[in-house]
Amino acid sequence: MGQEQSCPIDESTPPQTLKERSVDSVAKYIKEGRAKKIVVMAGAGISTSAGIPDFRSPDTGIYANLARLDLPYPEAVFDISFFRKNPLPFYTLAHELYPGKYRPTISHSFVRLLSDKGLLLKLFTQNIDCLDREAGVPEDRIVEAHGSFAHNHCIECKSSFSDDLMRQAISKRDVPYCLTPQCNGLVKPDIVFFGEQLPEEFHRNRSLPSSADLCIVMGTSLTVQPFASLPGFCSEGVPRVLVNLERVGGLGSRPDDVLLLGDCDAGVHRLAAALGWEKDLEALWAGTNQEKPTTDGYHKVIQKNKDELLDDQIANLTREVDQSLKVSDDHTVRLRQYIWLNKEESRLLNGASNLGKPVPTDNTEAEAPGGIDRRPTSEKSSQVSGAAMGDISSTTAPSGLEKPSL
Repeated sequence: MGQEQSCPIDESTPPQTLKERSVDSVAKYIKEGRAKKIVVMAGAGISTSAGIPDFRSPDTGIYANLARLDLPYPEAVFDISFFRKNPLPFYTLAHELYPGKYRPTISHSFVRLLSDKGLLLKLFTQNIDCLDREAGVPEDRIVEAHGSFAHNHCIECKSSFSDDLMRQAISKRDVPYCLTPQCNGLVKPDIVFFGEQLPEEFHRNRSLPSSADLCIVMGTSLTVQPFASLPGFCSEGVPRVLVNLERVGGLGSRPDDVLLLGDCDAGVHRLAAALGWEKDLEALWAGTNQEKPTTDGYHKVIQKNKDELLDDQIANLTREVDQSLKVSDDHTVRLRQYIWLNKEESRLLNGASNLGKPVPTDNTEAEAPGGIDRRPTSEKSSQVSGAAMGDISSTTAPSGLEKPSL
């Protein structure tokens, strides 16, 4: 159990439990009281809209941005052997990721809503950010498969270490040590490093999905075992809903699998709307702390989905283009002035070197553009030339449409 084929189900195959493979059908299934033991499996994708990067995205993931820590390889920051030799890179990263800096997302609040309605059997999460706890999901409903920042222990004698002392150490980027006399071992949060065993709680609950009547998988690539095997424990005929950017694992291979591909928060909104829970969900999310400390002070976190972020990028690009066009128009006017002044200076210099000779009259020469004063030509030429060159250097292309950080 836990292993399954990943071939997509043929569209002509009818579902066994649901009326159809759709959000509305899943909502009806829940509203009819047929889903009372819902298991949720979550990954980093439910936290990216809070501003926390995932680990494996090629351009924006944590591993892709660890070069500044001078690691032998990116994953070393979570390698227990490397940590024993050099714990500083981990605590540098922990300073950026430590709980209290980020606001839970709509997806976290949806899990809390399931719990409040008495429908949540268990949340299995790969995340170490503790945002589900901050959203109000009860601790006894959470299985942190890869550990979290919630608790801390010495890696030698296993003595516990207080949260307050850990928070102080991380805020100062210090490396904390065990307070047990004659130990002085390194201390770290209970995050599972490479080379460590998964928490016993995970192994105790690993087969729990077999008793679920609905499974919701959100924001995970399902590439890391044994977490990736969890959806396979669900019994045949139990609906499984995938809320994710893309199809992963074996989801979509069973008759009652429903795929909501796209942004996690947007998918959760769709399901909440179909259930008639939108106001409840928004009220819960509004109750989460909107002001979080960051390294730059305090700021208000505004949750936006991918479409909204893209709209913002397009608006910024449009403003930059408009500004560039305006600068270009100003530059054209000044360039014309500059060319006229050069012509005027050249004509006068030629006239001075040919004293006594008649100066040809160019009836086609244009008058000076409006706004030009009548100071000595050499002075005007020097100043206008500098202004023109200043415009040339400031007339840069727009920065371009950057990929939103989701």
